[in-house]
Amino acid sequence: MDKRIVLILILLTVAVPLFSGCLEEEKNNAPHVEIISPEDGAIVSNIVTISGTASDPDGDDTILKVEVKINGSEWKKATGTIKWSYDWITYEIEDFNYLVRVRCWDGIDYSPIASVNVTVDNPDPKETGEHKWGIFIAAGNFPQNNESKLGNGLLYFAEEVADYLVERCDYSESNIFIFFDDGNIRKDNGFGEISETLQERKSEYDFNYGGATIKNVETSIEYIVEQANKFQDSEIFIWLAGHGHGDNSDPYFGGKVLENSAVYLWDDTITDDEFGDLLSGLTSKKTCIIVDACYSGGYAEKTIYGIPTFFLLRSGIPDPGRVVITGTSKFHVGYASLTLGPLFSRLWFEGLTSGEADGFRPGLFSTGRATFFPIFKDGKISVEEAFYYARHLLKTDKGLEDFSKMEPQINDQYPYRGLLRSLKGLFLGE
Repeated sequence: MDKRIVLILILLTVAVPLFSGCLEEEKNNAPHVEIISPEDGAIVSNIVTISGTASDPDGDDTILKVEVKINGSEWKKATGTIKWSYDWITYEIEDFNYLVRVRCWDGIDYSPIASVNVTVDNPDPKETGEHKWGIFIAAGNFPQNNESKLGNGLLYFAEEVADYLVERCDYSESNIFIFFDDGNIRKDNGFGEISETLQERKSEYDFNYGGATIKNVETSIEYIVEQANKFQDSEIFIWLAGHGHGDNSDPYFGGKVLENSAVYLWDDTITDDEFGDLLSGLTSKKTCIIVDACYSGGYAEKTIYGIPTFFLLRSGIPDPGRVVITGTSKFHVGYASLTLGPLFSRLWFEGLTSGEADGFRPGLFSTGRATFFPIFKDGKISVEEAFYYARHLLKTDKGLEDFSKMEPQINDQYPYRGLLRSLKGLFLGE
């Protein structure tokens, strides 16, 4: 045999295996996704947090997204990857059976689809006999900045007030909505990793939990407005808290002279006029709204010392039948405890529940003062009396002197607009 042919055969015998090894691509393993909640066959209502876990044999850090599909809808991105969640608002849809499908993606392959069947069964307000609604909105533990986190105190305070509304004011637990952060609670009082969704936590009452996202806020308020408008005796309680938008380098006006007040949600901000637009159709004659954030006075259409905001910057929130309260003026910052929640809200709630606020009056510049006449004490506490109690403490309590410049504001139009027509206090639950 020709020596050249023998040499070529030898080279091919060695080279082909070498080249084939170089050209063979490393096989990608498909990721895996699991639904933890709700369980298959569950009956659900209002806001449902669909949650679960995802993993990848090639490393969990390769999972880029988790998506949720309900019946014939489009695939929607969930929050998180290894631990993920998605808020499904069911009161927008008909009571029926629904197929919930979930998949995850690692940049190359999708996982096999996980699925559960659930039944939506939302209660009719006429059946509950309760025409009172409460909504709590708070976001404060944004993951990119530990220095500005407000801890889980916002959530704990919201639940404390919600418990009070159920136990003392005859609110139905199914009519209470609590939106906090992205719908998850984090370890180390908000500074650690996600531990579980709000709906997975054990609690005494079955409130409606979800993330403080713009979609949840808008959709839920629209739903409450629609339901409350069906009844003449409807009552609404709204609490919005978190970081307010402003300029901390401006010690006099916080950069808000020509701006509307605004509060940060988890994925957006909501300005006072946007909030006013959401409530513009509400016909309830008994509504209490508290906004506790820095530079929040604009929600009550107040700047400072009860001075109204410029007419082009009005929020549209104050209206006959409403009491609108803010934890600060439009020009000042507020303060919060990482475990107890915002300072003003805490003092207001203390006055409401302890009886100490009984008989408190506006005083000079609405700074609050105790009554001089026992006749004004009736053993009941209105939301206005609790406001003046908190305002008074911030101005007179030596232990609170570092916070005296918060300047909470109130716009009281309950039951009607006008100084002499708004003397009757708003009592929750009556």
